[in-house]
Amino acid sequence: VEGMKGVTPILSDLPPEETLRRPDGARSGNPAVRKAVAQGQSQVVAWAYERPDHGRGFGFTGAHNHVSWQDENFQRVVLNAILWTSNVEVPKEGCPTPQVSDTRIKENLDDKRPRR
Repeated sequence: VEGMKGVTPILSDLPPEETLRRPDGARSGNPAVRKAVAQGQSQVVAWAYERPDHGRGFGFTGAHNHVSWQDENFQRVVLNAILWTSNVEVPKEGCPTPQVSDTRIKENLDDKRPRR
């Protein structure tokens, strides 16, 4: 959004340069991001957006790393965002988060081994 109008950064960090060594692509960086990282500019990885018509949205780039879902703080950010986006009051202590076991987190992972 032009000038980040209506956008509230939730999480940001400066990624290590080695994370940007892949070729350019939709999920692997681009020249503008590489330049910003080289200049020490943090990158927003989670954000809230409130539209002029009061609609709400939440964006997040970290959901692909399955083991992160076992972290209570990680879960709470996403669950709180779902409540906020739905115009449901977020509890002061945040949304309760379930404990996710190693077995449960691996249940729906695709087999990444090469087929013969």
